[in-house]
Amino acid sequence: MPEARLAPILCDLDGVVWLSHEPIAGSVEAIAALRSAGHRVLFVTNNSYAKVAQQEETLSSIGIPAVGDVLTSSGAAATLLKSGQRVLVAGGPGVVEAVESVGAIVTGRTDDNSSHEAQENSDTNIDAVIVGFHRTFNFESMRRASAAVRAGATLIGTNDDATYPTSTGVIPGGGSILAAIATASGVAPIIAGKPFAPMGDLVRRALNISDLSSCWMVGDRYSTDGAFAKTIGAKFALASSGVVDRVGANKLQSEHKFELVVEDLIDLAKQLGIAI
Repeated sequence: MPEARLAPILCDLDGVVWLSHEPIAGSVEAIAALRSAGHRVLFVTNNSYAKVAQQEETLSSIGIPAVGDVLTSSGAAATLLKSGQRVLVAGGPGVVEAVESVGAIVTGRTDDNSSHEAQENSDTNIDAVIVGFHRTFNFESMRRASAAVRAGATLIGTNDDATYPTSTGVIPGGGSILAAIATASGVAPIIAGKPFAPMGDLVRRALNISDLSSCWMVGDRYSTDGAFAKTIGAKFALASSGVVDRVGANKLQSEHKFELVVEDLIDLAKQLGIAI
């Protein structure tokens, strides 16, 4: 594979690469072709729950090597921390991993089953509460997280996605959990993932460039992926392989004036002049 020399491609996962981890037709071949032509392809996802290696392995299982190329909203949240800060996690293992990767200290998870006394000991002098998607959120989780925020901890959301698509239908997302904690604490959160600036900072670190105007962001949601492209100054290609059909995509392009509407990643590659 030649050294990357063309515009980096920032690629969403669900609705672009796969649907519920089933690859969209042509996506694997398109990514291989983009890379062979010299494009660096990064996978930029608001999935905060899974560890990075797990997401890399899932991509590898469908034929897409991805080690070092997956950026998550948990990683974006961790850019807001400093080494040594004490963090209470209301989220999954991906959040814990990201917090520890920057030298911050996970004092506990709001869904652990430790005694009330142990929780009181661990929940003192908290610098930040980080909230992401997890299925074990309950009233006690909300109590602990909101108490820490009211005591002065910074409230950080990995993302504010209110819902999350699954093969059996839409379920509440991490943003819904975050909204409950924000309401209970009376504090507006800082949001890290797409379409907000901390994810852009994570992309800049990964690419080691400050100007992202040459990049393409490819996604199936204008509200998240298109808005993220606008936040970081990148070009946007809206794929009609996910939540929006071609008619809806064309309407969004007419309204928001972004660069491309594509059927899928194969179409993107062709529009960038790459033969598949």
